[in-house]
Amino acid sequence: MVVVMSALTDSTSRTSLGSVLDWDRYPLDDLDGPTMAAVVADARAELDAVGCARLRSFVRPDAHDALSAETGAIAHLAHKNSQAITPYADAGGDGWPDDHPRRRLGQMTNGFVGRDLIPEDSMIQRIYVDADFQAFVTRCLGLEILYPFADPIRGLVVNVMDDGEQMPWHFDANEFIVSLMTVRPRSGGEFQYCSDLRAPGDERYDDVGRVLGGDETPVRRLELSVGDVQIFRGRYSMHRVTPVDGSRHTVLFGYSETPGYIGGVESTRLGYGRVTQAHLDAEAAGRHTDGLAG
Repeated sequence: MVVVMSALTDSTSRTSLGSVLDWDRYPLDDLDGPTMAAVVADARAELDAVGCARLRSFVRPDAHDALSAETGAIAHLAHKNSQAITPYADAGGDGWPDDHPRRRLGQMTNGFVGRDLIPEDSMIQRIYVDADFQAFVTRCLGLEILYPFADPIRGLVVNVMDDGEQMPWHFDANEFIVSLMTVRPRSGGEFQYCSDLRAPGDERYDDVGRVLGGDETPVRRLELSVGDVQIFRGRYSMHRVTPVDGSRHTVLFGYSETPGYIGGVESTRLGYGRVTQAHLDAEAAGRHTDGLAG
């Protein structure tokens, strides 16, 4: 039995999401039916094989313009930054050799719009809190329970990338991420990743160092389109987004296997330009138990 822990609306998917989703391909309100069973099986197979599942045209084509306009209207609210970070989302620590992955810096140039700045009646907010959507993601990940982030800023965000901006090689702070592309750039902005480059308790610094040094053997590439949903195990798979030509907007839906997830103080300040008392309290209590950095 799949359990979803969240403060949800009373509406079913058909009511709350209306004409946003492609119901023929993804009938979320019939998760036990044959269509969704096949979709879930395919997603699980992709996640097991390469750590990433792509759900093409999750948002129906006639809603693409409205979806793009929605994130376009708030893109100017993004906290833009240009920071040199390691793959572990920090500025590099002392005590490591100069060529060690913990000291290898890449330039991050992009911006994020936090959840507290996204209109509550927007399509992306409605998708995020929809009970059937959350139950679907839970099944795709093969989990029994799923929690939305407790983070007041990072639970739902819009990543905004403009001309020449990029995201360098990095690992995510949470176990996995669910994303929805809303604006595709003219060119560039390719999502690249290395499946399961590290594991709980094992950083595999040698493997990480080889990729940072230019070894493309384990690198996979994925070009997303507007309306595509992606489920990605980003805590274990190092990934990046190449420089964009034009604009690239991606909505990130934050869920976790454990309750109360709140992002780290340093990474939140870097990405959003601010932190809350909730972030400070979570940092003091200790955030991860998997023995991995970031």
